[in-house]
Amino acid sequence: MEISRNQLVGLYRSMLRIRLCEERFVEPILEGEIRCPVHLYSGQEAIAAGVCAALRADDVVFGNHRSHGHYLAKGGDLGELVSEVFCREDGCARGRGGSMHVLSTGVGMMGAAPIVAGTISLALGAAVACAIRDDGCVAVSFFGDGAVGEGVLYESLNFAAVRRLPLLFVCENNLYSTHLRIDDIRPNEDIRRIAEPFDIFSERIDGNNAVEVFEVAQDAVERCRTGRGPVFLECLTYRQRGHVGPDDNIQGSHTDIRPKAEINAWVDRDPIRNMEVALGEVGLPAGRLDEIRREIIDEVESAFASAREAVYPSKEGLADHVFKS
Repeated sequence: MEISRNQLVGLYRSMLRIRLCEERFVEPILEGEIRCPVHLYSGQEAIAAGVCAALRADDVVFGNHRSHGHYLAKGGDLGELVSEVFCREDGCARGRGGSMHVLSTGVGMMGAAPIVAGTISLALGAAVACAIRDDGCVAVSFFGDGAVGEGVLYESLNFAAVRRLPLLFVCENNLYSTHLRIDDIRPNEDIRRIAEPFDIFSERIDGNNAVEVFEVAQDAVERCRTGRGPVFLECLTYRQRGHVGPDDNIQGSHTDIRPKAEINAWVDRDPIRNMEVALGEVGLPAGRLDEIRREIIDEVESAFASAREAVYPSKEGLADHVFKS
């Protein structure tokens, strides 16, 4: 499949926007300015960028506890994301959800939740709605390798297969479930194989290669859109930060037990650096990369400045935006 230089630039911009926003959270987290738990997406950007670039505006995605990247790649407003992490009233969840409850329904980011595998069944329901409407839309469920131990995933795989639903399962396998390495909790590390008993087409791909993710996701989405779904993708990747926070440094205790050599080896496979090399190979001037970076830095800094000036939700509004009988 041929990919244009403009498409490469689009993937690069999407990934870099996620990375620069995520890394900008580090200092205010360490200084205690941000109080809610923040699970940074740094290192996994190629998956969100590649998958979402293959979607239409009316396709929908569902995330998890580490979903800033899904939100931004699907078109969510960066300023509203930053304000939400700062728990301000003008955040995407009106300051009531924090980092793990981001949503932007207007662009198809239908929500995220910290319950492991908690939104998989919601994505399944959305796929049922797509099928009933017969409008060609596709639902995407993003989840980590830890969710593969939850029963709801297997129930959803079975139901989606029986109904041939337009549902794309995207497992972001970063090799660790919180602080447990995958080979400590699974007898077989080839996660994509869990889809085989349900006769669901599955692939294992390099989740740090945005071009590969985009090309495979395009084919997967087309399968779903034309009634040949669902599809299961296992994307191998690695988070460059701790499970929660910059390096799991909570109240002075360092809990990231991953070997330094392993971390460094994956940092050498950084998806953004890979894309910069690819863009150089197709003749994009280095000055253009610098220009894109400066544009995004300005956007991020503006978002952080605005968030710091925004108000917190009022005590009087405690019961707002909740369901009541």
